[in-house]
Amino acid sequence: MFRKILVGLEGSDASWRAFRHALDLAKQDRAELWSLCVEELPRMPATIDEYQDEDARELAIFELIEAEARAVAIVEGIELHTGTARGRPGERLAEFAARGAFDLIVAGHRGRHSPLHRLAGTTAEYLVDHAPCPVLIERGGDGAKVPLLHVTAEPRRAGQR
Repeated sequence: MFRKILVGLEGSDASWRAFRHALDLAKQDRAELWSLCVEELPRMPATIDEYQDEDARELAIFELIEAEARAVAIVEGIELHTGTARGRPGERLAEFAARGAFDLIVAGHRGRHSPLHRLAGTTAEYLVDHAPCPVLIERGGDGAKVPLLHVTAEPRRAGQR
């Protein structure tokens, strides 16, 4: 059913659950599997040095996450392609999926809503509204392991509702 799957992976429990689900789907459908780690911006560092230090720390963490994900994928007999981007996770995942002609995006949802998320929305909400392909949201939280599958009838373009 799916030929090319993209999963958002940033190290949270929800993103690892999404990765495991994407891995299972890739194995089942013999699909190509990609993960994308997105370093969230904007941040407000006091100095350029502070920004560079934080950037280096984030990239080092993502390298460890990618290495762990590759090791898990190898055990499952799947080759994992990885990428890293900077920006808002929902936007970067949707753009990456559009450029790469992906059939499915898999993302985790932690089930938490801060005041900022109430105003701006979550990555999962953004993807459901803007992704160019079907989106599978792996629910997080206490024991919620049933993924929600949102399938659009036709691909959406950025800004289209």
